[in-house]
Amino acid sequence: MKISAEDIVNRAKALYEARAARDPIAPFTDADPTLGMEDGYAIQRELVAMLAADGDRVVGYKAGLTSAPMQNMFGVDTPDYGPVLASTVHPCGASVSRDDFISPKVEAEIVFRLGAPLKGPGVTVREARGAIAEVMAGLEIVDSRIEHWRIRLADTIADLASNGAVVLAPPVTPAADCDFRLIGMAFSHNGECVATGAGAAALGDPVAVVAWLANVLGEHGVTLGAGQLVMTGALHAAVSMDSGDTFVAEFDRLGAVTMRVDGTRVAG
Repeated sequence: MKISAEDIVNRAKALYEARAARDPIAPFTDADPTLGMEDGYAIQRELVAMLAADGDRVVGYKAGLTSAPMQNMFGVDTPDYGPVLASTVHPCGASVSRDDFISPKVEAEIVFRLGAPLKGPGVTVREARGAIAEVMAGLEIVDSRIEHWRIRLADTIADLASNGAVVLAPPVTPAADCDFRLIGMAFSHNGECVATGAGAAALGDPVAVVAWLANVLGEHGVTLGAGQLVMTGALHAAVSMDSGDTFVAEFDRLGAVTMRVDGTRVAG
């Protein structure tokens, strides 16, 4: 890690204020291109502490950069992660406000809820599968407090892995023989199918994402707890979100998840 404790606090505060004001900031890596993954996580932890002090709480984790094209874009060979905050979780059919975000995009993904804790390192895919109690169709709103999405790896990690919100369908108890790699998905924007995907787009197997996350968190002394959510990563390229939009993701075996967007439409 390259930055001081004071810099960690100052950068976390800058992101905290950007979230509150919905006013993006310049990338941290503009001023210091040497910032790396561990620097980003140090800032992220400080930001989470600030949000927790306001009364929010972590109810799970999201994995990002779980597809090969996204990893290639950032020049990495591993996903990243960020917390899922209670204040950002919405039920299927929810109306969310465009005004709550800066530059939001929407992605469809498979979301698990754990029935048993997982503590790494050393968690296997088989053990991760055994800890899964429920699976849900999800729509993630990704957003960036970094202006114009000009993010490098340290920037997006610091910014809670660009997490904005999530809309979840009712949970399904997965069949013992369910192969999550093969779950297909059709994603519609305002009634038009604009993307398709399958579970294998997330690190080859969404359950592998759970194992990876448990192991990475375990290295920092954090256990994935029973009842926590794990968002396993986008199955397609993100689609820009604006007021008046409706999004639907229809999943094999999991059903559909829907979301409507209210608020002020962005010009242009």
